[in-house]
Amino acid sequence: MKKFKDWYRQIFQVQEAKYQDVLDIKNHEVYIQDVAYFLAKAQFTDIPEMLGIERAVYGGKTPWDSAAFASELRRETDRLYLVLRRNDRLLAFIGCTFNDVKSDAHITNIAVVTDYQNRGLGHFLIAVMIKKARHLGLQQVSLEVRRSNVRAQSLYQDLGFEKAGIKKGYYFGDHEDAVDMVLTTGISDHDTV
Repeated sequence: MKKFKDWYRQIFQVQEAKYQDVLDIKNHEVYIQDVAYFLAKAQFTDIPEMLGIERAVYGGKTPWDSAAFASELRRETDRLYLVLRRNDRLLAFIGCTFNDVKSDAHITNIAVVTDYQNRGLGHFLIAVMIKKARHLGLQQVSLEVRRSNVRAQSLYQDLGFEKAGIKKGYYFGDHEDAVDMVLTTGISDHDTV
């Protein structure tokens, strides 16, 4: 039993260290379409602004509340939430959960303030998560999007996502259907061994 425990501990410590290395990002300046932005890991102090973006993007509603965001930000070993700022204004954010068992990086949330949409911010943030998934050796990146949000579906398809199914009545409140979308990273099980 001791050998098993040692083996188990060793495997999961290596996995946790790998995740920490890949999911740890340094706050830094990035250029998107020749405009400078500040990319950072989301902090608890960002939550009110993230909720404000949700309200602006989702017609006064917030699909997530502050407790949901706080819960996600606490889970640093398998979650990554990033924010983009310009002139100290939070303009966009993305959240992703990374799952070795399912070999999946699942984008849980992404939003860009309306006056900065169509400037490449969403594309940039999703590309970062795809890159992280590949570094972790995960086979796919997945997300759900409202069936009515054809603009977002088009963006995701431009990045290589394909429609994989429909979740009936998925969204809380209005029970709109969600389109499941999946991007295959090109990584296979034998590539990660």
